[in-house]
Amino acid sequence: MKYTEDHEWLSIADGVATVGITSHAVEQLGDLVFVDLPQVGAALARNDSAATVESVKAASDVYCPLDGEVLEVNEAIVNDPAIVNADPQGAGWFYKLKLANPAEAEALMDEAAYLALVG
Repeated sequence: MKYTEDHEWLSIADGVATVGITSHAVEQLGDLVFVDLPQVGAALARNDSAATVESVKAASDVYCPLDGEVLEVNEAIVNDPAIVNADPQGAGWFYKLKLANPAEAEALMDEAAYLALVG
């Protein structure tokens, strides 16, 4: 797993990153009531706004961690945003991104660095 300073996580396999928001982000947001995901086929650049989440507290952008193309989105969380609250780093994933340059993921934080950031 890799992490960003914007509280996204990535699980990477074969050049495809599954992207979501961290447990810490979910705790900060509170109960999610709305999720807007990117379009399949969308080309995203690092730090582009890729998705939007709204909670009872606030609306937040979810940023794209690396350059790539959206291969798949998790429609289940659009229909039931509570999945993200219940399992943010599992069933609550947001989208899958075919990475333009998978080696760039090495520059992202590992779990220890992320925990130090939010700790």
